Amino acid sequence: MPSESALQQKKEVVREISEKIKSAKAMVFADYRGLTVEQDTELRNALRKAGVEYKVVKNTLTRFAAKENGLDALDSYLNGPTSLALSETDPVAPAKVMAEYAKKFDKLELKVGVVEGRIIDIEGVKALAELPSREVLIAKVLGGFNAPISGLVNVLNGNIRGLVVALNAIAEKKGA
Repeated sequence: MPSESALQQKKEVVREISEKIKSAKAMVFADYRGLTVEQDTELRNALRKAGVEYKVVKNTLTRFAAKENGLDALDSYLNGPTSLALSETDPVAPAKVMAEYAKKFDKLELKVGVVEGRIIDIEGVKALAELPSREVLIAKVLGGFNAPISGLVNVLNGNIRGLVVALNAIAEKKGA
């Protein structure tokens, strides 16, 4: 039987993981077994640069935290060494970086993802990683809004140009 202080520490870790799961927009679980220290450092730096939190988690404690958040289906993925990449702001960033490094490092295996409280399989994580960044999507939407306005301006300019040409022709005819 674990001591009272050890049990308290574990409860605190479960509470912390549970809060992170609750506030995360997206999470990606992976098996990091076999990565070298240099590869792990490179992965951590890339995740930090993308604003993604990365940590190695204990499966049993993560199971308790997942159950508290209604993610019981994660149980089957929580075996072997498990790391967790999560973002509280960008739902695409963890999948993007983890998928990129899973291609780069053969030893890094993606297990499962969670987006907005819904579990997605490895194919879903890879599909999410293929999405353009938030900034690119916003630029495309704004470009879509801008296109009809530009078209309207061109049509109006064309009509005004036609009127000016017609008035010029009439003025030249009367002048002659």
